[in-house]
Amino acid sequence: MPVCRFAIAAILALLLSLTFAAPARANEAADIAQMFRAGEQTEAFARLDKLLANRTASPELRFLKGVLLVEVRRTSEALVVFQNLTEEFPELPEPYNNLAVLYAAAGEFEKARTALEGAIRANPGLAVAYLNLGDVYAQLARQAYQKALKIDPASAGIPARLSVLRDLTESRSHKPAP
Repeated sequence: MPVCRFAIAAILALLLSLTFAAPARANEAADIAQMFRAGEQTEAFARLDKLLANRTASPELRFLKGVLLVEVRRTSEALVVFQNLTEEFPELPEPYNNLAVLYAAAGEFEKARTALEGAIRANPGLAVAYLNLGDVYAQLARQAYQKALKIDPASAGIPARLSVLRDLTESRSHKPAP
């Protein structure tokens, strides 16, 4: 499994630094994130939903909701949030990246690749998108080699390639996310 990275450790900083974030919304996002981290998840979601009802076009608050949904393992809801953000705000790379991470975690590597290409189009300088794309390509290569091995079990080169990919992906899966 690839170790695609959310920038979860940097989510609050991201929310505060996004160019479209108004100061009041940045403070609201910070307060909600703090409530969530303090274990007040129900209250954080309630406050977030109330704010989103009043400002449905607020991408930073919607992005925060997607991240918090992932944190509480409500993945299908998070997928919808990130997908909607990519459609409504294609210039923002972070929703594409987080969407790709969810796809990769579900083993949907082609969808993850497509989403990461969207993130890179939106911001060619987003290093985490390239890192995740490399992980996705490694998984796609693994799948291709496994198919080749099924077709030609006597092939001498395929097990060595699979071993290299296994070493790469297993060593990466033990490293913490940035």
